Order: sequence, then structure tokens, then C-alpha cells
Amino acid sequence: MPVPIIETCRKRKRKPKVYNLQRFGEEEFPVNRNGSFRDNIRVFLRDFAEVEDYNIRGMPVWCTLLSHETKNSVIPLYTIEEEVVRSSEPYCDHCKCTGWSNHFVSKRKYHFVIPIDTEWNLPLEDDVFDLQTHLLHGLIHTNGFGHLICVNGFEGGSRYLCGREIVDLWDRVCTNLGARMITVEDLSKKRSLDLRLLYGVAYGHSWFGRWGYKFCRGSYGVTKNDYESAIELLGSLELDQIVFDFSEHKQSREIKKIFRYYRGMSEGHLKTFKDLLGFMLIIKSHAPQTSKLHVAPPPSPDFPHQKRSNRLFLKKSDVLENEKSLGYKSYSIVAANLGSRWPVRRLEYAAEVIVESLKEMKARKQNGMTRQDVRDAARLLIGDTGLLDYVLKSMNNVVVGNVLVRRYVDPMTRILHYTIQELDDATKLIEPKKEPALEVIPLRVVTESKPGADVHGDLQLLYTNVLLNYPESESVRSATQAILDSKHFVKEWPLWDNNDKIFRFVCRIDPSLIDLRTEQITELPPGELVTVSLQATVFDLKQAIEDTFRDTYCILTNFVVNEIDELKEDGDDRKVLFGRLESCSALTVRGFGIDMESELKFQGGCETWMVKCVCRARDDDGERMISCDVCEVWQHTRCCGIDDSDTLPPLYVCSNCCEDFADQQKKVLQPKYEFPNADHMLLIEAGDDYFGGESSCLGMMFPSESFLSEQFIL
Repeated sequence: MPVPIIETCRKRKRKPKVYNLQRFGEEEFPVNRNGSFRDNIRVFLRDFAEVEDYNIRGMPVWCTLLSHETKNSVIPLYTIEEEVVRSSEPYCDHCKCTGWSNHFVSKRKYHFVIPIDTEWNLPLEDDVFDLQTHLLHGLIHTNGFGHLICVNGFEGGSRYLCGREIVDLWDRVCTNLGARMITVEDLSKKRSLDLRLLYGVAYGHSWFGRWGYKFCRGSYGVTKNDYESAIELLGSLELDQIVFDFSEHKQSREIKKIFRYYRGMSEGHLKTFKDLLGFMLIIKSHAPQTSKLHVAPPPSPDFPHQKRSNRLFLKKSDVLENEKSLGYKSYSIVAANLGSRWPVRRLEYAAEVIVESLKEMKARKQNGMTRQDVRDAARLLIGDTGLLDYVLKSMNNVVVGNVLVRRYVDPMTRILHYTIQELDDATKLIEPKKEPALEVIPLRVVTESKPGADVHGDLQLLYTNVLLNYPESESVRSATQAILDSKHFVKEWPLWDNNDKIFRFVCRIDPSLIDLRTEQITELPPGELVTVSLQATVFDLKQAIEDTFRDTYCILTNFVVNEIDELKEDGDDRKVLFGRLESCSALTVRGFGIDMESELKFQGGCETWMVKCVCRARDDDGERMISCDVCEVWQHTRCCGIDDSDTLPPLYVCSNCCEDFADQQKKVLQPKYEFPNADHMLLIEAGDDYFGGESSCLGMMFPSESFLSEQFIL
């Protein structure tokens, strides 16, 4: 729990400077706004942060203290520098899902973290990057491109910070550090309402739109035009038409009363559904807060005989004792709900390999291995390090076979360890809970009072019925789904050109220097920002470009510039730039020394895999996928007819491969066998079950609406 500022400062070796939360990033942040993020972050860590006396997996940690005057508490903003070359996860999954797979791999990542309230006085742990409970977690690569990973305000359990305050702080930090583009996956909710849908219809943008975030990329093949058309369609629904369309439904009376009430309040100015939602949200923001039930704080991890303020770490024995009464999940259940692009069977196989490595170590009377040792041992059988890292993240208090896998952080070395324990019959496994199906919520359930008494209840009724369950209108439902499938938004900062003492250029490597034919990349990465003085010569510019590229990207460590296309006619490197180039212009650079043999080339990784789904998606968008075991092409499980709650089949064959297989077999069997009523020929024994329009044969899933009733031996 947060404590007064003066008590926190006493616990540090020297009295640190404390900055005001609401003003940090404005008057107290004198970094060079015309400089690059690469330079500004160093100034920030030197002048506005204090290095901690511990590290995270060998990565240094800095802390900036921010005071919340009205709460009389100090808030730690941690900055962690991650060197990609030494990282177990050099590639960025957020870049892949955002469409930035073509970006060069930066040498460093900077994580900005504000932990949950109850951990403000505790040091960070090794799993800090994996947690989704942080009030703030942002990541910025050395080149200034980054991601807002999670924001949790009052809705996320914080008692001191709301989501608006957190994003305000993040936006000021990004602006002053010189960030170029920041993405966010908008999953924000207000109780049960998706804000990207509610705000999209009411205001034409998501909740993050108030800070300038715009559509970046849609899932399931949704384009920017699809997104804008969907918002326009839902927002332009006329209220009178909605009343008419619901006239034969039981919600008609309640919807009509809500429309009449708010129209009367606005003196008849509400014509469309967009007008109504915007007006209701304004009223809601000015409505008095209703009293809430007081909820007891979560139990402290400390034990009664020890005070929290005097304890920074938990002993391993305490953790194990405290977890004896807990139930444990089977890893098969955990893997099925991860939504990974790897099939569940591959995750389970990797987990089994990891457990076998731990068993071998235990047989040598050494119970427990470090994360790196486990990873190295498993690599003897599995070469996909990304898969191993993904599985290791999810293995904590899970059961694999008859073995319980746990992990803990050694309080002395701060290194993550994995242990196993044989299970007995008394061990309790947690069964997965099935989510109830979404149903139309009648007005009497949502609110028990007349319209206007509970604005949120009125919003929830309109959201549930008009947006999610509009009667007999495929266009409205498709528009709603398109907005819900648009989760990735981006904010771009324009280049500042208010300094007449420097030149700023965006430099990009000539495409001919990079052979894209051998890569899963369709376009070159964005250019890098380079600054020089007004007195700089052509030679000075080349030197600055080399220094910038070498310090920023892994494959350009030895890059040498020998030509700039825009200065081809100026053969003398001693000529000054003034009068030859305009500031903020784009330059194309030629040279040599690019390490194209390195695995750390593009954020998309070095794996060769293809996405080709029926929804028009051609790249990873972060949604759950399955790979065809014949052609190895990835498709969305939703597009293949597999619900998110369903376990992935052990063997899957896509419809294209089924058609090819059927055509081949027809040629082999003709004229002896004919299949006049079958869409695809399937090898199925009589009496085999089929489900959901997909036939099952020996653990194989074939997309087909029919199946054969007799066995064919080929």
C-alpha cells in the first residue's frame, strides 16, 4: 500500500527528487524536443531517474518518483533498459501484431512501468514484463517506435490513479522523449461495455482517440475503410427508424421511453444514434457519483508476524506453504486458453520436454533449475526458442502429467527458478469455467428505475440491444463486429522543425541493399531520424548517419555510408549542407556493412511462416490461429469455425488441402467409386461422429458439410 512521500524517501540511500505527477513532462522536463528518442532517453535516465541497487535478469532499473498531491502518496515510475542481444525474447510480438514486422530489430528496448498499488514499495521481480496488472506498462524501441501495453486505473483495481491520469502521464513522457509512433491494443471496458465500440459510435474514435490515437490495423482483415464505414453506419442510425425496427420486440417500450426522455432533455436536438450516445455520455460524466460498496483490500502476501514495511522478499518456503491450499490447473487447459499461434499440441509437447529436463535434474538430487538452464536443456529437442520462451512464461502452478510445475525468484540472486513436485490423489485441479452465452438483457434486469435515474443502465440497455442484437439487420451486426475487431490504434508525432540551429533528416537505406525476396517482408522499414548542425558538411552528415544506424539497429553495427542519393551531384564531402538540403527532408542512403546473415534482422523474426485466411488477413494480427498440417498455412480459428472456447484439434487440414486431396482420390478411384453428394471425399469409418459441420476422422479435422458412411481402403 502506498505510504506518505517522506517515509518513502527515508528508505533510500540519498534523498531523491520527487516530481509532481500532474505536471511531470511539462515544465520540469527540459530535454531536447528536436532530438531523437535515442539521445533523449539517456538524458532522462541521467537527470530525472535514480538507478536502483538491483536488476531484472541482468537489466538495469531506474526509478522516478512522482507525487500525487491529493492522495499524499509517492508513485514510482520504473524504467528498465533491455539489451536485445542478451534478451531471451529479441523480437517484439507487439510489432508483429501491429504490422511492423518489417522494422529492423533495435538494439535496446525501454520499458516504463508503474506497478499495482500494493507493490509500490517492493522491488520489481523477474516476471515484470509478463504481468498485465501494472497500472502502466509502455515499451519504446531505440528508434522511437513503441507500444502502450497495458493501462489499469480504477477499473483495474487502483485506488489512487484513474486511467485518464495514467495515459496523460504516458502521453507527456512520449512527447518529450521524442517518440515517433506509439501503438495500443484497445481492450478498455467500462464495466461490461467495450469503449472502442461505445466511443467509436458516439465520437467517431476510440477512448484513446482523445490523445490522438487513430486506426492502425484491424483484425480478421478489417481495413481502415471498413472501420470508418462501420462507424458512419452505426452513428447515422435514425432514432425513429430504431423505434420502428424494434416495434415487434419486447424491448420496444423501454427503448422508446429512453429516447423520449433524453430527447426532451436536449429539447429535440437528438436525431441519430450518435447524437444520443454522445449526449448520454456527457450527462454521465457530470452525474453525481453513486455510493459504492466498500470492498476489503486483497490479503497481503506477508504473514502476521512480519510487517510489510520491513520485508522486501518472500522466502521460497513461505510461498510454497502459502500455496498448499490452492488448486492447480492442468497445462492442457491453460494451453487451450492461451490463444497462441502455436497449436495446443505443440505447447503441450514443449511443456513435456521441459518437465523431462526438470525430472533429469531432480534425479541428480538437485530439485530446481534456472530459467536459462531449463531453456538450454529443452533446446536439445526443440529448436524453436520462441516457442520455449512462450511456454516457460505460462508454466507456474500447472500440472503436466502427474507433476506439478512451479517457479519462484531466488531472493539472493534474483534469478527465476523452476521446480517440480509429484502429485498425490488429494491434489485439487481447477476446472475451467464456461462463460455464459451473451443474451439480450431486458430493461428490468439492467435498471429498476425510470430513464435518466441510471444513465449507465440506459447506456447498457442500448448497447446490448441496438449495437449487439439489432433485429434482422446483417449490416448493423457486421458493422458492430468490424469495430470490435479493430483493436490496434496508433499515435504519430510529427517532426518538429522549430529549431533554426540544426538540420533534421529522415534517412532510409536504399532498397537495393536489402534483398527482400528472401524475407517475409513486403516493404522497407521506416527511416531513422538524424540531426546535424547548420554548419555541417556532407562528410559530417555521413558520419552522423553511420553513428545513428550503428547505435540503433543490430544488423547495422558495421554500416558504412558511401553515398547519399540526394547529394550525388556534390562529389566533394567538404561542402556544407546549407543551401543544398531542406530540414526534415527524406534521404536515401547507400553503403555497405549490413549483416544480412544475422538472425536479428526484422521484428517479424527469422521463421518462415505464412498467414492466408479467408478473411483477407495476410499477417499475424494477434488473434488466435491454427496451422494446416499439410500446407502449414496459418488461419484464424474463428474463420475456420473453431470457437475460442474449443480445444484445437490435434491434426487440422484446411479446406484447400481437402479439396486437393478429394480431387486426387477421385482420379484414383474412378470409375469404381462416385461421390455425387459429397463436397469433399473423406476417409471415415461408418458410425463416426461429426460436430459443427466438420467431420472427424482419426483425430483429423476436415472442413466439410458432409461425410461418407462407408469405409474406403486405398
